[in-house]
Amino acid sequence: MTSVPPAAASAPVRGAAAELDYRPSYLAAALAGLAVLLLYLVTLAPSTSMWDTSEYIAAAYVLGLPHPPGNPLFVLIGRVFSILPIAPTVAMRINVLAALSSAASAAMWFLVTERVLVGWFSRRWMRIAGGALAALVGATAFTVWNQSVVNEKVYTVSLVGLAVICWLTVRWCDDPEGPVADRLLVLVAYLLGLGYANHMAGMLAAPAVGFAVLVRRWETVLRWKLLLACVAALVLGMTPFATQPIRAAHFPAINEGEPTGCATEIKADCTFSTLTYDRFMYNFNRGQYGKPELGERQAPFTAQVGMYWLYFRWQWLRDAYGERPGLQNGLAVLYLLLCLLGGYMHFRKDRRSFWFFGPLVFTMTFALIYYLNFKYGHSQAPDLGDSVDREVRDRDYFYLWSFSALSVWAALGFVALWESVASFFGSDDVRLGKTVVSEPRPRSFALASPLLLVACIPLLGNWEQASRANQTDTADFARDLLNSVEPYGILITVGDNDTFPLWYAQEVEGIRRDVTVANTSLLNTDWYTRQLIRRPPQPYDSAAGPAIYRGRRWPMPSGSPVRLSFAEADAIPLVAQTPPNAEFRQDSLVAVPRNPQLMRADQLVYQMIRDAFPGRPIYFSRTAGGYPYELGLERYVVTQGMAKKLFPTPQAPGGDVILVPGEGLVDLKRSHELWSTVFTATKSLAARKGWVDDASVGIPDLYVISGLTLAEGLAQTGRTAQSDTVFRQARAVAKAMRRERVFGFDRMQALPGVPSDSAGTALPLAPPPGGR
Repeated sequence: MTSVPPAAASAPVRGAAAELDYRPSYLAAALAGLAVLLLYLVTLAPSTSMWDTSEYIAAAYVLGLPHPPGNPLFVLIGRVFSILPIAPTVAMRINVLAALSSAASAAMWFLVTERVLVGWFSRRWMRIAGGALAALVGATAFTVWNQSVVNEKVYTVSLVGLAVICWLTVRWCDDPEGPVADRLLVLVAYLLGLGYANHMAGMLAAPAVGFAVLVRRWETVLRWKLLLACVAALVLGMTPFATQPIRAAHFPAINEGEPTGCATEIKADCTFSTLTYDRFMYNFNRGQYGKPELGERQAPFTAQVGMYWLYFRWQWLRDAYGERPGLQNGLAVLYLLLCLLGGYMHFRKDRRSFWFFGPLVFTMTFALIYYLNFKYGHSQAPDLGDSVDREVRDRDYFYLWSFSALSVWAALGFVALWESVASFFGSDDVRLGKTVVSEPRPRSFALASPLLLVACIPLLGNWEQASRANQTDTADFARDLLNSVEPYGILITVGDNDTFPLWYAQEVEGIRRDVTVANTSLLNTDWYTRQLIRRPPQPYDSAAGPAIYRGRRWPMPSGSPVRLSFAEADAIPLVAQTPPNAEFRQDSLVAVPRNPQLMRADQLVYQMIRDAFPGRPIYFSRTAGGYPYELGLERYVVTQGMAKKLFPTPQAPGGDVILVPGEGLVDLKRSHELWSTVFTATKSLAARKGWVDDASVGIPDLYVISGLTLAEGLAQTGRTAQSDTVFRQARAVAKAMRRERVFGFDRMQALPGVPSDSAGTALPLAPPPGGR
């Protein structure tokens, strides 16, 4: 097709719209968004998931504060969705919020793409087809899809804000001197501020908006009244942050950062205080994370771009198990070329909107890569192993906005190829505004349409990896871990995936609220210790608890597990040198710390043993690995299910307690009762079709290890039938995770611990380092 003359390309949209009879296809965009929503609902998670999902669902439900900066807009919206009768569970309702947000974003990309095609095609159905391609490609990119079927955090809400800003800015670029132009800019400024109250990515579009204003109508920056209105709108949009000191002073169950100077109740004098301001700003600026300056690169910039390329490859075919690397690489190159072609065609066909969208793409790719300053990705460059610092998980979700918005250029690239191929089957001269252009006939487009099937590859190739339908294993794991703890126990955890699911189980589903969860990472902060001191004991519901704890009286404790004042707790140093010959004594318990330094968390664990033990049982989650040994407690802990119970006297093998190399002492009776009558994740994990996220695969691995440990112990004590059952269940989990070879099941010919002439290599009790 011949190009639109430059004069037409630069004409105001009011004239162009009249010439081309352009009206946005809002109905078609809504239908595209509805189709995307249906796709997400079919593949929606019915419950929570790993990482921040549980934290944010629970925080929204209790109207609390998730980790800094607290994301107040999401909490407010999430709370509303949590009480709407749109799904049977709280988790599903908030997951619907993620699905709805991404579906609305797809509708926005439809409109943007259609608008770019106005100066390209005279037939409206062609423009609608291009918009539909953008919606399809953007919605089925792996990270977008995977994040849209479970509300892991706030990214999809940020995405819809970004997409709406894009559409409004494109409309402003069409007519920067029009009657609604100023109002559009004020609305964009408000949405930027509102988006920032959800996540810092809410400001991603700001540089591109500013660039578009300078290019399309630079005089705008000289209009001080308009600038003041935009600043006021921006500040107004950020006002959800004002809810944080107020809500924090009501001390909700999840109150991370605790940005208030009030200690026991909300009052005016402590709310409007210097301490509240300091704590709020520390929270707002994410001070506890200690991010380095941008000039201090955590990895070479080329490696950071390489991380982006790795995640870009995932979008079009998430080959989690390395089964189709050639196809994945080929699709990535194809989609990269399509995006580049689409960007070029955007520049040629509609420079009005390009001066906004082009800088936006740059901001969300190279500028964002530089700003985020990540270490090497968890799955990046595996040949480098541990010789480089790595992120604790893959960070593809931080580029969700990029992968979603690039669907516009990918769709334009598809349309350019479609038109080129269709032209071989015949074209006609048609009028486009005041210009006559050569355009393929409808029949020609129909003959060339099989080319567009390539756009369906992410839909088909990513379905199994992106879908979270029927996945309940994270909530089941939380239930299993909590139920491994006796009533009123204190459970020491160490990370996100052994803590956040427990918060969800306790605060949303009301499971085992009597258990006090103490996370060592958070114990290194002052605010978390104050919350432990403030937290009252919760009653144990015997009827809802495991049957193995019935038939015995469990007295409810009084007071905090840490009997310190706030001032005493705040005075504990972050790091203390371990004195020579130091030991911790609590009656007959004598522990010698192994590390030359004691972190604040270590000191507080000792404090809890001193203040609450043995009146309250203390357990260490098995996800903590050798942490109790680092504290010198190896002679006092015995594995029971998914946790290690602390005893007041040294323990030794005997009766149902056996010594398992690599694991330590194991209580066979209690562990088997938990495995066979209480645990539920063994079934839900065995029903999975793989585990895509390598960084969290340690959770299902723990079930395999626990099953093998238990099976070996049962076999050694002559209970071969029970051992065989547990062994098969553990193997079923490993098979569902596609990790049979990791654990050596492919080499095992007999149950562990059972003599056999044909016995193969012994099964390891832990997978080798390096994940897959």
